[in-house]
Amino acid sequence: MPKYVAFLRAINVGGHTVKMDTLRQLFQSIGFSKVETFIASGNVIFDSKSTNAKALEKKIEDCLQKKLGYSVATFIRSTSDLAKIAQHRPFGESDLNAKGNSLYIGFMASQPNNESKKKLLSFVTEVDDFHVDSLEVYWLCRTKMSESKFSGALLEKTVGMQATWRNSNTVRKLASKYR
Repeated sequence: MPKYVAFLRAINVGGHTVKMDTLRQLFQSIGFSKVETFIASGNVIFDSKSTNAKALEKKIEDCLQKKLGYSVATFIRSTSDLAKIAQHRPFGESDLNAKGNSLYIGFMASQPNNESKKKLLSFVTEVDDFHVDSLEVYWLCRTKMSESKFSGALLEKTVGMQATWRNSNTVRKLASKYR
């Protein structure tokens, strides 16, 4: 049975607090098995007979909207997709390993068009650099995220769709655990 990771937007941020046991129960209630959560930021791992990620996203979003009372954008990746995402290295090792630098991965529901990619790349500075690969945006931040002029909200405005961010360390740990 296929194993997936759901990256949920707006979980345990902005006043939307959800306990992980509640989240696991909600996923089990809609028919998923072997449901686990990974840190309290909206990462849910589960098995499903379905191989249609878009249908799974819709099913989860509908359930969470009904049960939590607000919209939770959901971005599904298979564990094999996640391994590829974790291994992708769009920036040099010296940048990735430099003190104070962090790599974030933004998950989106669809690929941004060429115009959106160009807009995003117009935000490249000495502090922030970006790379788009399929459904993910890689953001190299050479300072604290809070000190950058770029933000998740600006990404969404720039590419015209919702996204959710995870630190690359989280993504690598998930990929390693569910390989």
